[in-house]
Amino acid sequence: MIDLRYVKKLIDIIDESTVDSIEITSDKGMKIRISKSPQQRGAVQVAAPMPMPAMVPAAAPVARTTPGQGMPALADEAPAPAAEPPKSTVLEVKSPMVGTFYPAPEPGAKPYVSVGDRVSKGQILCIIEAMKIMNEIESEYSGVVKEILASNAQPVEYGQVLYRIDPNG
Repeated sequence: MIDLRYVKKLIDIIDESTVDSIEITSDKGMKIRISKSPQQRGAVQVAAPMPMPAMVPAAAPVARTTPGQGMPALADEAPAPAAEPPKSTVLEVKSPMVGTFYPAPEPGAKPYVSVGDRVSKGQILCIIEAMKIMNEIESEYSGVVKEILASNAQPVEYGQVLYRIDPNG
């Protein structure tokens, strides 16, 4: 059962502070997430697809103008079709909260994971400190760490990509 007075008090505290969001998890598995910026929640950046050039059959000659005469000339070959980029199989681990990124359990310690390490689902990748609370961030995927996109002791935003993991690696 959620105590609504407790939730209201949390909202009031967030409203009066510079903190953008907070997430609280109880021992019984109940989670409460409060955020000032609703536009960030669930925000996903999607790249627009690139238009593909029209394909010309190889048998049909292509007419083009020669610079000197301004007369059309026939090309014997069609332009080479654009190579299709390989599909990315890399999965992204994103920050579930606003806070400070730490790749190791304590200063000077070996990082939880490095580029090239194999990780399994549920393995701790890093810590994000939010409001003096250290939150262990677990991998959502199994695979090989291809990139670490956050820097030690630097702030991270909600939804920011922290790691890229190749599940086939």
